[in-house]
Amino acid sequence: MRIATKFLGEIEIVEQDILTFEQGLLGLEDYKKFVLLPIDESLPLVLLQSVDQMEIGFVVAYPFAFKKDYSFDISDEDRKQLQIEKEEDALTYTIVTMKETLQDSTINLLAPLIINLDKKLGKQIILQDNKTYPLRYPMQTLEGSAK
Repeated sequence: MRIATKFLGEIEIVEQDILTFEQGLLGLEDYKKFVLLPIDESLPLVLLQSVDQMEIGFVVAYPFAFKKDYSFDISDEDRKQLQIEKEEDALTYTIVTMKETLQDSTINLLAPLIINLDKKLGKQIILQDNKTYPLRYPMQTLEGSAK
């Protein structure tokens, strides 16, 4: 199936790659179908693109490439919704706020995206008892390629 994307123009996707975010994303609750699209294999970044709305697309980052000690607990309710049975079922991304350069860009460690790739389910969670992780964590800490 063909979709229009924010960053890559019109592309072909496989319907089996579509992820369902049953509650949508924060502030975008009406949009539930997304797909992950590769950007550059040398960077820990991908695109999260709405299947239904071209303007809704985000660069998302693998947060552990920027903050190696990033960790949080997934609630039992979220585990159940995402059908996560073991830790390896969960893939974590964070939304990037793009600036002029990659080094000036930030990632949102406060509201990560949790994705079960096997079940094609995703959810954005807010870390409730967070005293450690900021909304805007600098990406300049990337080892190697972003510097």
